[in-house]
Amino acid sequence: MKTGLRQTRSLGGNIAVYLVLILFGAFFAFPLIFAINHAFKPLNEIFLFPPRLFVQQPTMDNFYDLFTIMSRSRITFSRYIFNTVFITAAGTFAHIIIASMGAYVVSKYNFPGSKLFFKIVIITLLFSPHVTAIPNFLIMTELRWVDTYLAVIVPAFAMPIGFFLLKQFMDTVPMTLIEAAKIDGAKELSIFWRIVMPTIKPAWLTVMVFSVQNLWNARATNFIFSEELKTLPYALGQIIGGGVQRAGVGAAVTMFIMIVPLVVFISAQSNIIETMANSGIKE
Repeated sequence: MKTGLRQTRSLGGNIAVYLVLILFGAFFAFPLIFAINHAFKPLNEIFLFPPRLFVQQPTMDNFYDLFTIMSRSRITFSRYIFNTVFITAAGTFAHIIIASMGAYVVSKYNFPGSKLFFKIVIITLLFSPHVTAIPNFLIMTELRWVDTYLAVIVPAFAMPIGFFLLKQFMDTVPMTLIEAAKIDGAKELSIFWRIVMPTIKPAWLTVMVFSVQNLWNARATNFIFSEELKTLPYALGQIIGGGVQRAGVGAAVTMFIMIVPLVVFISAQSNIIETMANSGIKE
């Protein structure tokens, strides 16, 4: 039965394509597989040369040692987790809302300076966070937000990558759909929440992944100095600095830190692919 699809490659060509994809997949999966195996290795396997990819005698001692060290800390382990979860959740949620609203206005309303504003946002993508570290600190100092959660959460609102992706994806939303909603009597805010946001769900899920990855791994040592406000990556980083004897604990720390961004990415990976495929398509 013909399906209307034209065969463009031979069987040999298909096999070659799959082999290349498998090769690249294995190449990119290697660091993840190595990190997971490394976390379960005893010390004698960690320092084995040449190193082995797969653990031979898996053990949970690295994780037990990690929680034992954290339990002896002056600040409880749960406090570090709360700080990181709160900063990540608040910063990600606010960034998605603010970036979505800004992208909606720039995408669907041709006001004076809108194109210039978007070009400025694109230019900011070229700057490393290290370039803006000093200006950010000066601003936070003037606002008296240093050594508070706000010093980390508020700058996350203005991540240019989120605004860029959302604006590009909103360009694919037909203006006729918005105009039809206005004819039916829908208010601007209602159109934004009930029509635009569900339509661009793949885009804001992609932004969520980027934001979670950025904030979850933030040590925030430039802005937060009180021990009770410091983040989990900072606390775990202090443990890794304990020397060779904590190599196993360091491997467990690496796996522990990457769990949340990895889970978020896997949950939203199909939406990320859709966003990248449609970000340059316009009505």
